Amino acid sequence: MLRPGDVVHVGPAASVQFSGDRALTFRIIRIDPRATYDGWIWIDGYVLGPAGNALQRRRIFVREEGLRPSPANRIPAPREPQVDRSERDGLRRLR
Repeated sequence: MLRPGDVVHVGPAASVQFSGDRALTFRIIRIDPRATYDGWIWIDGYVLGPAGNALQRRRIFVREEGLRPSPANRIPAPREPQVDRSERDGLRRLR
């Protein structure tokens, strides 16, 4: 059962348009509940790069049975470290 947040490999088993170097690692953000052809679904999400960062938002039409869990499944994308604003602006806090 797919759900938002899942990371899947989208290859030729999902649709011929994702054959060869057109395969994707995809983080699902929404699954369209409307009925389509039997076994096919529309999903919204982000194409992920090698580091797990979102490269592009897309909506794709695929065979649900052809989607494969990615090794990075449900691991949050890395975020940039938070920098204290005073440090960023070159200021020091006095206590």
